[in-house]
Amino acid sequence: MPFATAAGRQLAYEWVGEAGAGKPPLVFLHEGLGSIRQWREFPARVAAATGCRALVYDRYGYGQSEVLAEPRRTVRFMHDEATQALPELFASLGIVAPLLIGHSDGASIALIHAGAGHDVRGVVAMAPHVFIEPVCLTSIANAAHAFENTDLAEKLGRYHRDARKTFYGWADVWLDPEFKGWDIRDDYLPQIRCPVLAIQGTDDEYGTMAQLDDIARCVKASSTIRTWICRCLRPIGPAKSWQPGAVTASARPRCSRRQRARRACRRGSVTPMCAIT
Repeated sequence: MPFATAAGRQLAYEWVGEAGAGKPPLVFLHEGLGSIRQWREFPARVAAATGCRALVYDRYGYGQSEVLAEPRRTVRFMHDEATQALPELFASLGIVAPLLIGHSDGASIALIHAGAGHDVRGVVAMAPHVFIEPVCLTSIANAAHAFENTDLAEKLGRYHRDARKTFYGWADVWLDPEFKGWDIRDDYLPQIRCPVLAIQGTDDEYGTMAQLDDIARCVKASSTIRTWICRCLRPIGPAKSWQPGAVTASARPRCSRRQRARRACRRGSVTPMCAIT
């Protein structure tokens, strides 16, 4: 697996698919406990469906990238990733005007990156966080209990070099009292000038439709907001059943009709594929 340097850290990455003429590169940004391997074949399916080349990478402290060295992350860790690490990674790999596809924390990082004025073709934000909801903090506290009392640590260990550091590098900062005020609605969302496709599952225990409501309210100017409600953001079956579905619409000149997207949601075809199984 190749490595690139960004923000002074060694990051593992992989390219998937072949670049089509005039097509933007896709960049997949994993969730708070995700990694390259946990996306499984989803990036390859989206790349094949769109004719775009796709980059998947492990952020610092995740997967096969450099292990987290700090005792804990700062409450600005997503801002730092979006405004420091991501631009350096793109410069290192020669990526220009990508289409960002992010899940959960990765979706927030994608939105911050676009809102900070970087050249972005579009953003697909799956289960994004734009402010902190109590339901999310409750679920993270439950996850911390599960990490210490179930086989969650063992399962995470299949994908991350140091599962404990990965887990608490995520959980500790989210449960930090200072993090309750984390919010990107005023400083970043109004500055986004590219199309945004936001997807939220109605059964997601880490966030509600209020996240999509605020994206639709705050992202203005030339942006196009398409907020499709679906119940399938959690893993729902074996990897072979996962399809790119409505996500591929963002890489096309025109989006699919809303009804077509809803049918895709009902089929379970826009699942982000970040299960720990």
